[in-house]
Amino acid sequence: MRSTDENGAKPTEASSLRTRGMPTMTDIGRVAGVTASTVSRVLNENGPLAISAATRERVLAAARELGYRPNPHARRLRGLPTMLLGAVVRDFSDPFFAAAIEALANEARAYGYGVILGHARADPNGPGESLSLPVVLDPRQTDAIILLGDVQDQTALSDDLRASGVPVVALWQGAAAARFPTADVDDGSGIKIAVEHLCSLGHRRIAFVSARLPGGNLRREMTYVQTVSLRLGGVRDGYVQRVSNTLAGGGRAAASLLSLEEPPTAVVCSTDLVAVGVLHAAAEIGRSVPRDLSVVGFDDLVFAAYTVPALTTLRMPVAEMVSHAVAKAVELARDPLASREPRVTMFEPSLVVRQSTGRPR
Repeated sequence: MRSTDENGAKPTEASSLRTRGMPTMTDIGRVAGVTASTVSRVLNENGPLAISAATRERVLAAARELGYRPNPHARRLRGLPTMLLGAVVRDFSDPFFAAAIEALANEARAYGYGVILGHARADPNGPGESLSLPVVLDPRQTDAIILLGDVQDQTALSDDLRASGVPVVALWQGAAAARFPTADVDDGSGIKIAVEHLCSLGHRRIAFVSARLPGGNLRREMTYVQTVSLRLGGVRDGYVQRVSNTLAGGGRAAASLLSLEEPPTAVVCSTDLVAVGVLHAAAEIGRSVPRDLSVVGFDDLVFAAYTVPALTTLRMPVAEMVSHAVAKAVELARDPLASREPRVTMFEPSLVVRQSTGRPR
């Protein structure tokens, strides 16, 4: 007599196989309706015979359904790709990287790759130096590595990545000189757009909240100074506030700016995180946004649309940048002769106008 599950339904062959533990290629072949050798050729991407796209998709679907996970060490010993990408992340605590990691995992999956995460957090026993690469991420487990965030102040990590022999693609390296193929956002273009937006609304007293980021990246602040000097004749005293990249940092900046004898009517923030801190502090002080103070962020994090009021910000094209980086990493992993020249590809941010900006009263 055949068994049923707790809802009275008969288990499928796939669900029965899944409960036995790690599925074999024979198991996958049984579900996909092909031979084990065909499964091997699809999963290992080898063999003299071509596999049709329909058969390949059927095998991959069966492997996913059964929960098949390739053993990277065994594949490496056989001279096969591990089908894993390493992701070395500058700072897990920064909410910006949460969205980036999710986009990276989804994009890698589309190529049939899994992702191993490594944290590039600085070693508390050696200020300014990262944990060595073997601790953060063993390169023998991966076909390529994607570096997320500026780590120019962590020279050991950067040197270890270059010495590992594994192809590396970088994202968001800020002002750091490119050491790997890199995708970055045009910070200058974004800040100019923000200042021009506020000027078009009639603002003439525009301040800047500059979040301190690893590597001392001040490109956004420098562009603000240049643009305001050109458009408004100069930066007023006290109008540039450098703070930690936290909500509290944004709050402190807002309190300082709004206590000035001639406070700004608008603030451009170098990240959404400090912009939300500015919004919160303004409300506590009793200043209405945007009636008393217009606020612009940078990044368009997921919560930017849900602040009160909703935050006007520069949208970082995260999905497009991650897609570019993963495609480049896969290319380098599959083609040893592909160029690893440290060329930078720039992506343009775009202004998303919400309720936190308006005309000055």
